[in-house]
Amino acid sequence: MASRRAQGAGTNTMAAKRIRKEITDLARENLGDIKLTPNESNIFQWRAVLPGPIGSPYEGGVFEVDVRVPDDYPFSPPQLQFLTKVYHCNIASTGVICLDLLKTAWSPALSLYKVVLSLSSLLTDPNPGDPLVPAIAQEYKRNRKKHDETAREWVKLYALPKSSVAPEPVPQPTRPAVSRGPRGTVSRAGTSSRSATPPRTVTGVRRRDVSGGSGLNNAIDLLSDDDDDVEVLGESSTNGNVAEQPQRRSKRARVASDSAGEAGGSGEVIVVDD
Repeated sequence: MASRRAQGAGTNTMAAKRIRKEITDLARENLGDIKLTPNESNIFQWRAVLPGPIGSPYEGGVFEVDVRVPDDYPFSPPQLQFLTKVYHCNIASTGVICLDLLKTAWSPALSLYKVVLSLSSLLTDPNPGDPLVPAIAQEYKRNRKKHDETAREWVKLYALPKSSVAPEPVPQPTRPAVSRGPRGTVSRAGTSSRSATPPRTVTGVRRRDVSGGSGLNNAIDLLSDDDDDVEVLGESSTNGNVAEQPQRRSKRARVASDSAGEAGGSGEVIVVDD
């Protein structure tokens, strides 16, 4: 019993030494898009990621493979199993692989890297003569077109990389269209148009200019500094008297009188009050 334990411990140590050597060699290999990495906490467990070979029905897919290294490695082959579903005559629905390299053709001179390369070649060239799924092998030989269509459909269903899957569109709330009409008017679809506040109306008193100057102008005292429209209401008193007015602001605008050109005409001054 003690002898067997010592032998098992020695074999495990030999396997660990071989695995560490392969890790060092793997760093110098050009894997391309293939990924082969050991578990950080257990070098006897690995994970391989195989891209679907270009030109094969599996192109565009990404296939994950679980790799388990036995304690007596490299005298025994590693155990590989597909984690991604694949429509293949040499790969069962459970992920079990039928590959002679993992059985009778195994040699201690082989490595995990070479096994993974052989697995990638199996996707390109299936072996219907030694199938694990006879129905798929028969379809591969008799109706290759249908076989390839089904394999591509499985790639879309199970093997597309996550970044290639389009996210569900998020519905956006719709906003009513806004149309702008004349100044101060805004209309929205489905709602009645709203008008801006009507212009402010101010009243004033018209009085006759008693300055007697030759240039007869009409003067308008504005009580508002804004540019809103101003409507002048009321008439000047008939007797020429000027009504009492509140204190006005300093802004003043003068408008030329239509009668400025008439000789001896009397000008008018319009004072605008709030």
